[in-house]
Amino acid sequence: MIGHLAYAAGSPCPTFVLDAGRLPRDEEALLAHLAEARRYLVSAGGAHVLKFALVEPSAHPMFDLDYRFVQALPGAPDRFDTRGSCGHSILAAVVAASRSGMLPRLVPGARIRVHVRNNGDSVVCEADRIERDEAGFTVTFVHPAPVPFPDLLPAGRPRTVLGSGGERAEVSLVASANAYAFVDARTLGVPDQAALFAAGQQLLDRLEGIRGAAADRLGWPRAGAFPKIAAVLPAERGGIAVRAVTVSGWHPSIALTGVVCLGSAARIPGTVPWRVAREHGAGDGPVDVFTPGGRTAVTAVTAAPGTAGGEGALLWATVARKRVTFQGSFVLAPLSHLQFEEVAKCLALSGAA
Repeated sequence: MIGHLAYAAGSPCPTFVLDAGRLPRDEEALLAHLAEARRYLVSAGGAHVLKFALVEPSAHPMFDLDYRFVQALPGAPDRFDTRGSCGHSILAAVVAASRSGMLPRLVPGARIRVHVRNNGDSVVCEADRIERDEAGFTVTFVHPAPVPFPDLLPAGRPRTVLGSGGERAEVSLVASANAYAFVDARTLGVPDQAALFAAGQQLLDRLEGIRGAAADRLGWPRAGAFPKIAAVLPAERGGIAVRAVTVSGWHPSIALTGVVCLGSAARIPGTVPWRVAREHGAGDGPVDVFTPGGRTAVTAVTAAPGTAGGEGALLWATVARKRVTFQGSFVLAPLSHLQFEEVAKCLALSGAA
């Protein structure tokens, strides 16, 4: 069997992409195979690769690609979380699937429709530019029907108070693309964007504690990767400044799903991001998002209150200017029995050419 590596700019690590059609469907057997793949990656110097994407052509007429995300967790090669998704890995999977022949060759204007098996999301990846080993995309998370705002609030309200380490923190639990806990950084003693981006282990530990309390609130294991957490406050130049946490510590920017979730939250009245966005008079258009890794923007399109059963509803959210670099293909020795060796070697050589 061969694996493909692709890196989406802004992600904490590359994504390792595998053909789901050649892997077991049984969950226990699947994760055992992924543990073998992870051990092989570690032995080859790839211990930093903590994202796995399992893809295959979709049997559904509305989609081109079925995608499943598996987050590897620190501590042991057989620790994984399959609960959530990853937008950066979706893009990496699209590029790898095209390079391997699973999808047609990407050209500018091509739209790849991805079905996320983890949570049922529909994602449209539109190729803006294609170069030798790099591609640029506009990504849209589309809902087949308007999603009422209350359905995006797993705690049942825009803001929830959680107890963590003897302190109480007000957060917004929002589930759009992924589940996130958003907290106003100023309530944790962080006054502005510069201080937020310079914060170290103390703030990280406090956010991890709040994230654990959010996992308790949702009935999810604290040791997993979900829900995610991010601290927000008004940016210096308008928009929202955000510092996000990933499984290995501070995120270098913010997850693509995090941008989508933040943009959605900023449209839901009463949430922490909604209040932060409006401190600079932000309207209902694109929201500028500033992270330690740079600036991006998200546009969440919603139905007006009263048009979708009451309080408003989310239709879709779009993030532009996402960049992916294909890093190559290679034979995955421990799983070579899952594909003819000759075919695997030829594909690996063609991908590396």
